[in-house]
Amino acid sequence: MQLLALIPRWLWRLAFLICLISVLVLSLLNDPDPRLSTGWDKGNHVLAFCVLTLLGRWSFPQQALLLAAGLCAYGIGIEILQALSGYRFAEYADLLADALGMALGFGLFGLGSWAQRRVTA
Repeated sequence: MQLLALIPRWLWRLAFLICLISVLVLSLLNDPDPRLSTGWDKGNHVLAFCVLTLLGRWSFPQQALLLAAGLCAYGIGIEILQALSGYRFAEYADLLADALGMALGFGLFGLGSWAQRRVTA
């Protein structure tokens, strides 16, 4: 984590924004390239929201609750847009996979923070 602290906050925020846009675009494509997938839709959700959570925690370290609420709203928004698209489908299971990805991201961030404190203590 100490090396991650050397990366400027604006760069983390830029990466977070790029990831938000990328996930939105990929989730709304009619026929996404299979090379951009884990091969399992729910795995895509878990991975995307884990990465978004980690980038969000590094971007906004004091805003964990707001980040969680925002990513939940983002996931719901994606599902609504998919339902409206006519070629994608909204699923409650996707929201569960999003939540699992966020939990994994928060857990990894917490584990990294704990390990950093142990090393520097």
